[in-house]
Amino acid sequence: MIEAESATIVPALAGLRVKVFGDGADLAGIVALARNPLIRGFTTNPTLMNKAGITDYEAFARDIVAAIPEYPISFEVFADDNTEMLRQARKIATWGENVYVKIPVTNTKRETTAPVIRALTSEGTKVNVTALMTVAQVRDVCEALRGGAPACVSVFAGRIADTGRDPLPIMRDALAVIAPHPGVELIWASPRELLNIFHADSIGTHIITVTHDVLAKLALVGKELDEYSLDTVKMFANDAAKAGFTL
Repeated sequence: MIEAESATIVPALAGLRVKVFGDGADLAGIVALARNPLIRGFTTNPTLMNKAGITDYEAFARDIVAAIPEYPISFEVFADDNTEMLRQARKIATWGENVYVKIPVTNTKRETTAPVIRALTSEGTKVNVTALMTVAQVRDVCEALRGGAPACVSVFAGRIADTGRDPLPIMRDALAVIAPHPGVELIWASPRELLNIFHADSIGTHIITVTHDVLAKLALVGKELDEYSLDTVKMFANDAAKAGFTL
């Protein structure tokens, strides 16, 4: 046990190859994160925007593009049929050179969006195909992206893990499928803990999207565990004192 603990590798942010993208819908938080040299881009989605109380989709998106024009940023369509998806995607793409348009891998009826993806990428629109969870989906999306504009494929590793499955084998296989497609990058999406950044990096994932609450833990990376243990004990003691507990 002592030998195992001594051999534990202390993680460090220096040398990470994976690109860390902030994932959220808080404009002030996004601007603050953009000052962190670790952050290389941003994503958002209708669910995050709804939780943040955003009511004007386009105004919010344009504010972000104006605030961080130097970073790639993904905005998602919210239509549920191919024709309207195409219309929304083409409009979103005009908001900035750094904009990627997020297209879900299917609509709510399980119908593939491959025709939308193929049309957009062939027009030169940068797309981020989202909500994938299987290698078969990655394979189909890569075929739709073949020969097109730069693109991302977002595999929701965190949601895969929520089902009790280890996402690492799926992510490795996804990387192998993507490898023959220049300009296509794999995103490790919906991570549940900061450790997932190191998981993604260890297998060569291109990008990981991380929510602001998880990114807030960056200061803990490499922290001495004895000191963290003491901090935890102090937290319990302070909170008990604040609560005025007695026995």
